[in-house]
Amino acid sequence: MRIDVAVSGGEAELRSLHDWLRRDPGARRGVRVELVQAEPSPGQMGVLTDVLQLVTDNAWSAASFALALSTWRQTRPHGPRITVRRGDLTVDIDSGGDEELRRLIDALERPAAPEPEREPEPEPDRQGGGEGR
Repeated sequence: MRIDVAVSGGEAELRSLHDWLRRDPGARRGVRVELVQAEPSPGQMGVLTDVLQLVTDNAWSAASFALALSTWRQTRPHGPRITVRRGDLTVDIDSGGDEELRRLIDALERPAAPEPEREPEPEPDRQGGGEGR
């Protein structure tokens, strides 16, 4: 599963969260955390923003991740807004309250929406001839 995390307050806040998650034993189990540039949002003509990208495996715990986010946020002087995206799901953490953390955990533990089925591509004409045969 891939999760993108954005933080208000600029690159320094994002790097702080990146370092925090990499040092937290509960949050780092079963996850790879990287700083990446996200694609622009609709209406943001070509503006790239830095985000944390998490790629998780079966050992990953949404609850441990949510707790690590909440704990990190409490250490910040102004409690930055955190936006967590997984596919088409988005959860904003503004206050860090219990209800927001429950919504985050529920969203991350929800099965991912299946990818739309693609139409099979037509097979090429194997008779090889052109017109006029």
